[in-house]
Amino acid sequence: MNGYELISKIADESREEMVARRRDFHKHAETGWFEMRTSSIIAGILTDLGYEVLVGEDVCDKEARMGVPSDAELEKGYERAVAQGANPDFIEATRGGMTGVIGILRCGEGPTVAMRFDIDALGVFESAEKDHRPTAEGFASINYGSMHACGHDGHGTIGLGVAKALMAVKDQLHGTVKLIFQPAEEGVRGAKSIVEKGHLDGVDYFVGAHLTKKTEDNPADFGPGSYGSLATCKYDVTFHGLAAHAGGAPQLGKNAMLAAATAVLNLYAIPRNGEGVTRINVGRLIAGSGRNVICDEAKMEIEVRGATTKLNEFMSEYAERILKSAAAMHDCTVDIRLMGSSISLDSDRDFCDTITKVCTEKMGLVPLADPSIRKNGGSEDVAYMMQRVQEQGGKASFMRLMTTMAAPGHNRRYDFDESVLPKGVKAFAGIALYLLGE
Repeated sequence: MNGYELISKIADESREEMVARRRDFHKHAETGWFEMRTSSIIAGILTDLGYEVLVGEDVCDKEARMGVPSDAELEKGYERAVAQGANPDFIEATRGGMTGVIGILRCGEGPTVAMRFDIDALGVFESAEKDHRPTAEGFASINYGSMHACGHDGHGTIGLGVAKALMAVKDQLHGTVKLIFQPAEEGVRGAKSIVEKGHLDGVDYFVGAHLTKKTEDNPADFGPGSYGSLATCKYDVTFHGLAAHAGGAPQLGKNAMLAAATAVLNLYAIPRNGEGVTRINVGRLIAGSGRNVICDEAKMEIEVRGATTKLNEFMSEYAERILKSAAAMHDCTVDIRLMGSSISLDSDRDFCDTITKVCTEKMGLVPLADPSIRKNGGSEDVAYMMQRVQEQGGKASFMRLMTTMAAPGHNRRYDFDESVLPKGVKAFAGIALYLLGE
């Protein structure tokens, strides 16, 4: 039995184990920087497999993390993780939101291959309807308001399956494998802190992937790469004014709500750009304390996007000018906090050709019909990892793992066909074997 056949055998035989693991992660969903139980369990499994394991402050640059919750919230998350069965050998390292895990397999001289698997959930309230499979079969999230509604429970599970398969073919590998289990992808908050820590320095090949919806009659198992994700910046904005009696002395107040309303109208008036697609969205606005009080504080959550990093910078700079000008117009002040960001990504076409060859000829997987390099309409902070590898002369790709889904991503009824789990292991592990074994 050659290495590819062994990988396929292990992936297929591990299906029930992977389904159980995915459902455990799903049931104990943890959002960005709260993935403490998840990280501790991943670290324990990798250690048992024989990997060199990095946890805690060895994974993310603490100061480069974006959108980090308060210390009090993180401590509650830590206590919950302990109560829900976190691995005691690793949970302490995750305290304070130092989540994420890196497993390293060193196999002598040769290239370095990095693979990324994001592990965070979303702030979504999972459906309790009886026809929702996780509810019906007892693995719906028990963490109210947190749900794996984008398949990251599957991503983390696939990563652990890859770790198991590659350890079985270790003697055929020449080089180093880095398996990166990334926190806080949602809101594009986590990848940059791993890049800033230096973990992508010296990497020759990089592969990431995302579960992607297909129709029942589509036989495709994978797409070898994607391009065109929108660069983005996410901001929390707070306008500060001065409260006053709305009837007795309104002239003494400084109306933060009025400043925020002025900003909203003008943010949506940012001109379109002839160089490509741009986006602006004010997703949340909370202001005011009573009908007879001049509002002294208004909070907004906004995002900008652009088809390229340059276009996103255009939108970000324009938006910041509007926010500051709206505050000044109404004699208020404004705090603008960057909560997450990402750049645009592009997969190397020649590397995608290699991935297609390996996955089809060696692993027996079915590729997407042309065009097999898919455009990504959202935003993905894996772009930071890809860019770091590419600017060093390495190759990178962000694959698509195709599966049927019960509902779109970020929906409270989201679920996916778990037959994709062994297929994902075959794709990742087969690529690593090809790059390091031949």
